[in-house]
Amino acid sequence: MRSLKTLFTAAVLMLGLALAANAGDTTETKTADAPKELKHQTNCPVMGGKIDSTAYTDIQGQRVYHCCPMCTAKLKADPDKYFKEAAAEGILFENIQTTCPISGHKLENKSIYTDFEGRRVVFCSENCKDTFAKEPQKYLKKLDENSTTETKEMKDMKGMDHSEHSGESH
Repeated sequence: MRSLKTLFTAAVLMLGLALAANAGDTTETKTADAPKELKHQTNCPVMGGKIDSTAYTDIQGQRVYHCCPMCTAKLKADPDKYFKEAAAEGILFENIQTTCPISGHKLENKSIYTDFEGRRVVFCSENCKDTFAKEPQKYLKKLDENSTTETKEMKDMKGMDHSEHSGESH
């Protein structure tokens, strides 16, 4: 009877040690920390159609391609909506930044960045990246203010005869 009791105690101790050893090793935590694989944009975020490389909007340091020029207005009316939807789908828009949104310095390389709600934002230093994290909306607006590029649609509209577009407001 005594050897049975010793055997049972040893088994319980072994089980306890095995559980304790595996307690901190959860697959869930490792999977949650793994970076989401991002893919390049192939569809218009507004209408869902295949993108046309001549129809795009440059917004918040990103070049967002559309299926047609008419999607620009909807994107600009609510960019957060479309960027968040793209982020949920793992879409990465083309980053067109030339300067850091915090310091204004010219970007020498694009190795320091953060992916924020569907936007890849590039910085000149880790300090600027940390500053962005505190007030991202402020600096996203700054990216638009500092942008010197125009959308392809706006360039096309400048050269157009507006009488051809009755009923449309520009």
